[in-house]
Amino acid sequence: QVQLVESGGGVVQTGGSLRLSCAASGIIFSNKVMGWYRQAPGKQRELVATITTSEGTNYADSVKGRFTISRDNAKSTAYLQMNSLKPEDTAVYYCNLNRWGISYWGQGTQVTVSS
Repeated sequence: QVQLVESGGGVVQTGGSLRLSCAASGIIFSNKVMGWYRQAPGKQRELVATITTSEGTNYADSVKGRFTISRDNAKSTAYLQMNSLKPEDTAVYYCNLNRWGISYWGQGTQVTVSS
């Protein structure tokens, strides 16, 4: 079955960097659009970034210029490089893909940015 496993979260000070990874299995990764989402306490889950099969990217306005999404199809892994982190980036980060109308999510990885 399809599995997504995120890793790389942690606690970092304002201005710091983290790199999140999302390893996919049970699916042909190279032909899937991948997305990163986040959910802060008491808030709705929001889209952070997406990357298409041809590596076109899209970002939420709040992270443009600071975050970079990428993918390695040979490793079936998507990445989210997060630089210049701010306290408002604190959230659980999830990766996502869709297949045949079904949306798949990982378990999430916590990112905490201290001020």
